[in-house]
Amino acid sequence: MNLILVKEVSGKVDPPNYNFSLDNLSAFLPEAPFTAMEQKFGKGELISENNGIKEYKFLVSHLRYKFPVWVQVYEGKALDFFAKLPSYFLHDVFHQSLINRYGKQDKFFNKENNSVYVWNNKNNVKHVYNGSCTITCFPVYYAGLIATPKDGLAGYKPLVEKFEYIPRK
Repeated sequence: MNLILVKEVSGKVDPPNYNFSLDNLSAFLPEAPFTAMEQKFGKGELISENNGIKEYKFLVSHLRYKFPVWVQVYEGKALDFFAKLPSYFLHDVFHQSLINRYGKQDKFFNKENNSVYVWNNKNNVKHVYNGSCTITCFPVYYAGLIATPKDGLAGYKPLVEKFEYIPRK
């Protein structure tokens, strides 16, 4: 006689981004001081400089994740940022965080497996989020750009447009 004993084991499974907060990216929001970014994330890598606009790359890291954030700075303040989110973050969790913070998106674009969500002007910031689905859904990027740029920003092009991740409609 064979006897098989089965012990029931229960455990909590948390998504990889369960401890991520949009507050982690608040240091990069338009009008945020560059000094606050360096205090929180260390010295950024200068990527380029043109007409007084400097582009930096920072790494946002935590025990469970690490991802790059590019930011453009003018006169010591952020103009915009672009965060390439980890693909193991859960789309539903991240998208719901944005909805909880900014309300329902103003625009939505869907093409094949990719969706782009846009919040037009929330405190002079335009938020753009891209999620994609294959077998599961995951975030691709999140960007924040100044909704109404100041005069005199010759040659300013938001990072999300530079990286050509925004749909042209």
